[in-house]
Amino acid sequence: MPTFYYHDHFLEVLDFVERHYAHVLQAEHVDIIQAFRALPGEAQCLYVRLVNRKGRLFARSRLRYPELGDLSPIIEHLRANGWITTASEADFYDILEFLTRADIYKALLPRMAGLSRSLKKPQLLELVRQYVSPQDLLAGLDTRRILVQRRVDCVNYLLYLYFGEVRDGLSRFTMRDLGIVQTQVLSDSYEPRFSDRDEALEHYYFAKRLKCCQKASMATNALLAEEANDWPDPNFAGSAALRDELSYELGRSAERNGNVDTALSLYRAGESVKCSERIVRLLLSNGGREEARAYLERCLERPRTDEEWHFACDIYERKFKKKRTSTLTDVLRAAETVDIDESKSGAPERAVAEYFERNGVAAYRSENQLWRTFFGLLFWELLFADDDAKTHSPFEFLPASLANRSFWESQQTRIEERLSIIANCSLAKKELLKTSARYYGTPNGVFRWRQSMNDAIFALIEHAPTTSVQQILLNFCKDYSNARYGYPDLMTVDDNGVRFVEVKTEGDQLRRNQLVRLEQLQQAGFRADVVRVRWILDPNQTYVVVDVETTGGYGESHRVTEIGAVKVQGDRIVDRFQTLLNPQRSIPSNITRLTGISPAMVEHAPCFADIADEFHAFVEGSIFVAHNVDFDYRFIASEFGRIGRQFRLPKLCTCSSMRKLFPGRHSYSLAALCRNYGIPLKQHHRAMCDAEAATELLFLINDKRRGLT
Repeated sequence: MPTFYYHDHFLEVLDFVERHYAHVLQAEHVDIIQAFRALPGEAQCLYVRLVNRKGRLFARSRLRYPELGDLSPIIEHLRANGWITTASEADFYDILEFLTRADIYKALLPRMAGLSRSLKKPQLLELVRQYVSPQDLLAGLDTRRILVQRRVDCVNYLLYLYFGEVRDGLSRFTMRDLGIVQTQVLSDSYEPRFSDRDEALEHYYFAKRLKCCQKASMATNALLAEEANDWPDPNFAGSAALRDELSYELGRSAERNGNVDTALSLYRAGESVKCSERIVRLLLSNGGREEARAYLERCLERPRTDEEWHFACDIYERKFKKKRTSTLTDVLRAAETVDIDESKSGAPERAVAEYFERNGVAAYRSENQLWRTFFGLLFWELLFADDDAKTHSPFEFLPASLANRSFWESQQTRIEERLSIIANCSLAKKELLKTSARYYGTPNGVFRWRQSMNDAIFALIEHAPTTSVQQILLNFCKDYSNARYGYPDLMTVDDNGVRFVEVKTEGDQLRRNQLVRLEQLQQAGFRADVVRVRWILDPNQTYVVVDVETTGGYGESHRVTEIGAVKVQGDRIVDRFQTLLNPQRSIPSNITRLTGISPAMVEHAPCFADIADEFHAFVEGSIFVAHNVDFDYRFIASEFGRIGRQFRLPKLCTCSSMRKLFPGRHSYSLAALCRNYGIPLKQHHRAMCDAEAATELLFLINDKRRGLT
């Protein structure tokens, strides 16, 4: 990194803002940019260093930047020109957060005799806020050692214009320079996120309070809540959403602090479903039953969203119509149930997809990516390639027309032309393939590139009604932000066409936004519903119990020296696999003492690549079982990864299963369990011996699951 990389980053922000956001800058923002550029280079660099540090207060003694030399004259220059100052009473709350617990005690003990030294910092801060004046606190401090960054709000506003969110510092630039974060490179492809000054200032007003609220103490949130009556009425959808989130977060903080009236007032300042639900629940639990009824009736008569209507309907039916269960529960209870082996519970969506495949029904993982990928590919030229395709900043890949909801209005005719392509199946697939081939891997803010991504899209085009597909994609075009999430986990294709499936397991709840999305799919003409998984023990399930010996613990440099594997079906062993492996590296002497495997033993053994096909065939279609399964699984997956192959199987851990089903043991190590249950372990830390011992544990586990022990 260049010596003054951070200075270059800040100048990049200023240049960008001056070029693209001059229309939303107030006089104070123009002045600060000009004043900053007029500072000597060293003073500019030191101020940017402060911008990049957390908070706005700094211990002068801890500022060490060798590239700037002696900081004293630079600090004095910044102080003389109004960029930094000394801590004062106006900084009382910031000072409290800045000081350490020891600093606070040192300042207060002379004035508060008998103050307990065992208080934690949050308790101490609460005490200070209640009983100590700013004057008394500052009297016990050497404020000359505390520097306060000034003009913070102006600088944060400039950063907000650039990033579109309130950020502490310029760390994303550093990540970009290190290659960790990608950015756009076309200098003329940006469009301001705000059309006028009022829109920008209104968004920033709520965004900075929301950022503060999310990381502040209850006391600070109480101060933020006191401002609620003075909040401006939002005139823009984006600022209204920020206001709603701020109302909810402050309301929850007030609830946790026991201030019900304050919480209700804050929730009423918002218009989100989350705020509405908290209003109703607080009214019902605090004697406001009739007020809650009236509020729910308003939501039912004039719902702001489908989700609000569902929430209001559910609570109204249960609280005032004596309905015993919610609609969400009713949908879950009425859902189709499928029986799947419990060992696949770690990946229920994949397990249900396999269930459908075994029954002759094609199944695809869909969720949000299917529709977002289809949308992105179909409208790629309009969103990313046209001359008027813009983003809001180099760090953003979501097209500006989607972020500001102007896509439909600005491109309606061309959108309708692209949607009409879907009616011609072969033409639609040809267009999608052409876009995929030309732009594959190009960063975008809509979807992730995947090699098999077109498979599900093509199945959708081939088997679903054209008008149904067009309707869902049209929702994306009109309101991408609200249309992009909440879709079911799977898409299946059977003799009756396309079906979308939301997978739920025992204990899972159906969320309202998921129900809304299911209903939208149904209204568009799709079959869309819920499938519940009931975990069972499949007597025909095949397991492979694996143990590996290695050159050491976790780490890229360590390798497998031996594999032992036992294939099990039902309650019997049906096959075994065992081999030593040449790890192509040295074996530490302590590992040899532990396992008994020496370098001479593996010198002429096969490498993993030599046995990979045989081992993969041995375990294919099985559940991978091991004692502390992640260790063995990770080593096997890494060995496959080194030869460019993916390894993926469902897993079952005999250690965690024994803990769950046979609680109360002092130790759940393999050796301890073998002693407890009389399982032979003659060559511990040799792969086949340990695999056979773990197999006996698997038999115990499955017997317990069947209710036989």
